[in-house]
Amino acid sequence: MRRRNLIRHLIRNGCYLLREGGKHSVYTNPEGQLISTVPRHNEINDFLARKICRDLNVSDPH
Repeated sequence: MRRRNLIRHLIRNGCYLLREGGKHSVYTNPEGQLISTVPRHNEINDFLARKICRDLNVSDPH
């Protein structure tokens, strides 16, 4: 999955960028005060994309 598509999916579901880390972007879901990191790679493994969505309590991106 493309990183930009995952980020677009997270934003549509109410998440937002909390801060930029060294090699990751940190996103949060304010509903449950959940936090997850998104690596700065162009391609993100589908398994990792599903894990990020589960961490933020968001539906799967597919």
